[in-house]
Amino acid sequence: MNYLRGFIPWLVFAGVSPAGWQWGALAGLAAAVALLIADRAAGLALDLRLLEYGTIVFFAVLTALAFARPESGLKMYGSALSMGWLALIAWVSIAVRRPFTSGIARRMAPPEVWHTPLFQRINVVLTAAWALSFTLTALAQAAASAYGWNVAFSILIQLAGFVLPARFTAAYPERARARFMGTSGARADIQGGLTS
Repeated sequence: MNYLRGFIPWLVFAGVSPAGWQWGALAGLAAAVALLIADRAAGLALDLRLLEYGTIVFFAVLTALAFARPESGLKMYGSALSMGWLALIAWVSIAVRRPFTSGIARRMAPPEVWHTPLFQRINVVLTAAWALSFTLTALAQAAASAYGWNVAFSILIQLAGFVLPARFTAAYPERARARFMGTSGARADIQGGLTS
């Protein structure tokens, strides 16, 4: 559930946008700022909050554009733009070695594991899975908008773009830890055999 928290502004945007994309963008911006303020009030470090900062930038720009030009042709590409921006945030967070999932994972993992290679590796893999999903969803949403596909199909694309990586996120860390423990145990057995 903690993974979904960072996407609340995006869900708010999707939920409010039918009333007007400018209102959806403003609601998304308000939600993003509120979450960042709540994190700060809770004493959470803001150094790994690339997702939150990127979200605020996106919604600030989109809000300004949507209110300045409410009939802009970009309105019909709102889903594709938002997923594309999320993809950019995710890929950049990997490139700068601060996978956006690390900030979320730190809410659940004890501080003593935050700097371990396993924790870092798990978060690179998780962030890459989200990045790939966001990229593919953005492309599919752009096609859906360009070709005027049914709204229900667009909603299914959007849901898949979140559900599939969320399921992977729920399962992968435990599998990675089990594999690591198995490998570590095998290494210990080999080293024990070499020293005896």
